[in-house]
Amino acid sequence: MHMADAHPVVLIPARNEAPTIGVVVTELLARWDYPVIVIDDASTDDTAKIAEDAGSEVIRLPLQLGAWGAIQTGFRYAIWQGYDLAITLDGDGQHDSRFLAQLLAPIAAKEADVVIGAHPARASKARKWAWSYFRWLTGLRLEDITSGFRAYNLASMVLLASREATLLDYQDVGVLLILHRNKLRTREVDVAMTPRTQGASRVFDSWWTVGKYMLQTSVLCAARVGFGRTHRIKDLTEPRP
Repeated sequence: MHMADAHPVVLIPARNEAPTIGVVVTELLARWDYPVIVIDDASTDDTAKIAEDAGSEVIRLPLQLGAWGAIQTGFRYAIWQGYDLAITLDGDGQHDSRFLAQLLAPIAAKEADVVIGAHPARASKARKWAWSYFRWLTGLRLEDITSGFRAYNLASMVLLASREATLLDYQDVGVLLILHRNKLRTREVDVAMTPRTQGASRVFDSWWTVGKYMLQTSVLCAARVGFGRTHRIKDLTEPRP
């Protein structure tokens, strides 16, 4: 795939990111000629308005779906609109948009279907423990399992927009298992990340939430998420009768 022939879009799931979302969108549009879509996850602040004022298209969700539900909504909309590459990043300013080219390069070279922007140095003890556990549980050989800074080609977008990938609580291990079991290639590239200036991780803010996350994801793995039918691009892009 030559980037000149591709149609990338940037998808940003956001809930109550009013302090940062405007800067994130402004910097993206200043650096890259890619459309930006913010999926507002039923925010109770001005996230949607600020994102729109900064130049982003906004999808407003009437009910909170969580980060993965918001991303999946973005995939479905992006496919419907004819985009064949998607970059996901957070609305809190952690992910450095200067690294978009590094994320897209392995896909353009047909070396990967999904590329993860990895920055293992950011990990707390709880996060490192969780990562090690999930590498052992799943056999995945990835350093930064929970990074939401990713690029997806069309095949992976179609798979992850499908019913098989719906109702996942998190965008990391379950998604990676679905990709792996459908024989899509995932690789990492090193990126820089900025410490968040607002709030804290919703998964790694305490040992209690880490334990809950690990239990839920362990059940997901035991249920063999992603084992079964593969998906054709036509399944989601063809008009329904």
